[in-house]
Amino acid sequence: MNREGTIHMQGNVANMKIRLLLAASAAAFLGAGVAQAADLGARKPVAVAAPVETFNPWMVRFRALAVVPRDNSKVFVGGTRIPGSGNLDVSNSGVPELDITYFFTKNFAAELILGTTPHNVKTSGNLAGLGKVGRAWLLPPTLTAQYHFNLTDRIKPYVGAGVNYTFFLDEKEKGVFSAFNLKNQAGLALQAGVDIAMDQKWGINVDVKKLFLQPNYRAVLGGTVVHGKARIDPWLIGGGVYYRF
Repeated sequence: MNREGTIHMQGNVANMKIRLLLAASAAAFLGAGVAQAADLGARKPVAVAAPVETFNPWMVRFRALAVVPRDNSKVFVGGTRIPGSGNLDVSNSGVPELDITYFFTKNFAAELILGTTPHNVKTSGNLAGLGKVGRAWLLPPTLTAQYHFNLTDRIKPYVGAGVNYTFFLDEKEKGVFSAFNLKNQAGLALQAGVDIAMDQKWGINVDVKKLFLQPNYRAVLGGTVVHGKARIDPWLIGGGVYYRF
């Protein structure tokens, strides 16, 4: 073989080595890529934490409140029951009212209501001619335990039961009567209502309570004691807005 043939053969060998080296490099690169893709496919996706719902345990309600007493109070004069339809009537009243509620859980809560209303007491039936007996302010702090139902995400009806202690303040006799007095008394309370959410904090409320309240009363008519049990048993009907925090 001459010199030119030898050089040509050496060139071919060199080219073949380069091609083999490039092919090996490409195979190694592709193998690494496949392995990396398989590794990524085997990994579990990172879980995204769900947003935590804010639990606001405190609620305050601002309501317009109507107090509607029962009208059926027996009258005794000098220890003798006045026969017939002689009764005392207690007037209706309406005032702003505030209550505070604390939620122990999303369903169980306790509520304290605060409000005071003025009422006139007058005779009725065959005693109507005697007119007004007196006037007093009624302050019935009431504490109830409540259960709230999750009817929908926005509408939450509830029921409750508890106790109240009613104070009678600033009693004043009227007309021909003197020394008018109502005795403070404890009683039971029942409750039902519904909260309707407008957003996470604000909402609308409607509430009805029944207080069982029959305090003793006393007044003096021309030197004779008039007394009995005032069967007030009022309905407390309210509506307004609430705020949770």
